Amino acid sequence: MKNGVLFQYFEWNLPADSQLWNQLARDASHLAEIGVSAVWIPPAYKGSGIEDVGYAVYDLYDFGEFDQKGTVPTKYGTRAELENAIRALHDNGIEVILDTVLNHRMNGDAPERFMAQPVDSGDRLKDIGEPREIEAFTDFEFKGRGDKYSPFKWHWQHFAGVDYDNLTGDKCIFRIIGPGKGWSQGVDKENGNYDYLMGNDVDVNNPEVADELLNWGRWTLDSFGFDGFRMDAVKHIDNPFTKRFLEEMRGHTGRDLYYVSEYWSKDPEALGGFIEATGGVTDLFDVPLHFNFFDAAQQGDKYDMRHLLDGSLAQSDATHAVTFVDNHDSQPGGGLASNVDDWFKPLAYGLILLMREGYPVIFYGDYYSVSRKAHDGDADDKVETDNAGDELVRDASPHRRIIDLLLEVRRRFAFGDQTLVFDHPNTVALVRHGDAEHPGSGLVLLLANGDAGTKHICLGKEHAGETWREFTGSIHDTLTLDADGCADFRVDGRNLAVWVPADA
Repeated sequence: MKNGVLFQYFEWNLPADSQLWNQLARDASHLAEIGVSAVWIPPAYKGSGIEDVGYAVYDLYDFGEFDQKGTVPTKYGTRAELENAIRALHDNGIEVILDTVLNHRMNGDAPERFMAQPVDSGDRLKDIGEPREIEAFTDFEFKGRGDKYSPFKWHWQHFAGVDYDNLTGDKCIFRIIGPGKGWSQGVDKENGNYDYLMGNDVDVNNPEVADELLNWGRWTLDSFGFDGFRMDAVKHIDNPFTKRFLEEMRGHTGRDLYYVSEYWSKDPEALGGFIEATGGVTDLFDVPLHFNFFDAAQQGDKYDMRHLLDGSLAQSDATHAVTFVDNHDSQPGGGLASNVDDWFKPLAYGLILLMREGYPVIFYGDYYSVSRKAHDGDADDKVETDNAGDELVRDASPHRRIIDLLLEVRRRFAFGDQTLVFDHPNTVALVRHGDAEHPGSGLVLLLANGDAGTKHICLGKEHAGETWREFTGSIHDTLTLDADGCADFRVDGRNLAVWVPADA
């Protein structure tokens, strides 16, 4: 789909009412109307309980079908409700991308004892102390599911590391000792070796584990008809396995499945290294661009807007760039909290939705609502309690109107060649020149992080005499291009302006 949009359909603090799949089914036609081409759904399988967002994976085969961890439905609903939502999305021409967590398992059913080596958390290649026998919950029996869909049971030998010794209560990273075991080498080099992230670290170099994960991938594609995967925490998974998994899933289905992976790093060299190591099989979230947005919002008019794209994937490898403003990890209270301030979000969305480079993502929290910690004076009927016992208030997003307008501009005007006019520290512009396939297309986007500004833009003599208007409503005057197709395009301070042909 030309000018497609990926919609992340969840945020971290959604209520644990098992209603998200039903809501998504009802919302499918609206998402299609605003130009969404694919929906990224949260991890849809059984985690630690009804409150679990999905990243504390217990059973990959339980999509809300079995009574496990105190619940049949997941936080988002039952398997039947998920299948209904997938049908609704497919009926509206929208792909479904499953958040796929292969790195770790949590909340095993019983403890097991095995030998392990404690390591330095700051350098996992450095041993501390002597190897010893420890106890951890690495026995996964799935008694609620039994052998349905898979007879495989997880035990200590299927993991590479844990972070807790149940015998002593010690909290430490332990590398599990056994034949052929050790940290994966094709991982990020932070902390010496960043194979270990959390919980029971899945050992993808164990042939039994690799076979089981590949079996699961084939099963889930056959069972639900997903159109691709959002791969979680790939900097912690052996690169050759990620490449193998994704290639084999495409081979199994014979479809051009879509993949986007989370490699949470500001370092463009690290992202480039992953793309090279995996043969370009998956796109990546443009984490450096997100942090550029974060820094720009924090610094206000002190930030040099000429450098807004510096170091980003959109700049260095647009083919693999999935651009975003915020997500469930970066939102306030998230595990990687780096929320872009509200004043700058319209500017950031303007850039990712209207520039040529990248596959842009709309975050549920920015479009619908996001929860925040409750304060004195909040109405009682708005207060929710999360699984940590904190009181939360759900606020409707103030950004939905501007995102809707930008999505309309993307559908109607964001075509053709592009010119960047990043020549001023506080006011920059992006020009899309339109194309013959979309008559009347083309736009001029201005972003200002300080005072009101102007940009003298020349669109060519073929535009001479045209009248242009500002689409978002921030500026009500029109302007007329001169005989050379030039004009001074305006933007208000700390705002964006989107200029389009008035008669389009």
